[in-house]
Amino acid sequence: MARYRATLAYDGTAYLGFQRQAEGIPTIQSAVEHTIHHVTGQTTSVVAAGRTDTGVHATGQVIAFDAEWRHGDAALQNALNANLPGDIAVSDLCQHPGFHPRFDARSRTYRYSVLQTPVRQPLLRHMTWQVHQALDWDAMQKAATLLTGTHDFAAFGNPPQGENTVRDVLRSEWERYMQGAEAVLYIYVVEATAFLNHMVRRMVGMQVDVGAGRLSPDAFRKIFESANLSQAKTLAPPQGLVFANVRYDDKIDA
Repeated sequence: MARYRATLAYDGTAYLGFQRQAEGIPTIQSAVEHTIHHVTGQTTSVVAAGRTDTGVHATGQVIAFDAEWRHGDAALQNALNANLPGDIAVSDLCQHPGFHPRFDARSRTYRYSVLQTPVRQPLLRHMTWQVHQALDWDAMQKAATLLTGTHDFAAFGNPPQGENTVRDVLRSEWERYMQGAEAVLYIYVVEATAFLNHMVRRMVGMQVDVGAGRLSPDAFRKIFESANLSQAKTLAPPQGLVFANVRYDDKIDA
């Protein structure tokens, strides 16, 4: 029996999150476990670096599972990809004894896409949060800068399993790209040692409130410092969020 480490990319539109639920409910974990069973004939439990919500996507979700396989890592990766649904893919796979994707992780990075557009873009509806009002990029950057460092992020999320709400955010910034004459794509990039439930989506929602002029940077700061979840009222929709990568000490980033 070998421990395998793999990186997943997936479009989360059709799934009710990553974590396995009751039989018949579509999740990323259940789809991957079903495929591993189909390919190897063995029942196994997949462990992940993080649990994405309903409708959230990934380019660098890292998983681990145990299986017996005699045909090489590349053959296993190819067999899994040949049998996985078209909206899930194994980007890389290797044997990694003792590896745990969650406990060995040093940081995780998420990217969130906001499309400022005067007319909705149907082909991007599952990948972006589309807003019609103009956004102040400088104001959003100012709010994003406040989030770097070690802070209590209780205003933006619930702790899993009763953990404390202090997190270390290593990077928090907005990127901006023109999309033709009128549309602008804003991408929020945040890297942290760990995240609270819905933390990124609340941070994005409140920063977009700042960009739209509904909230001043100072008011944003006061809500953040309040450590009161009820104060952060805007939760960005899930479809703009992508679990981008995970960093490990061995330098093999997803």
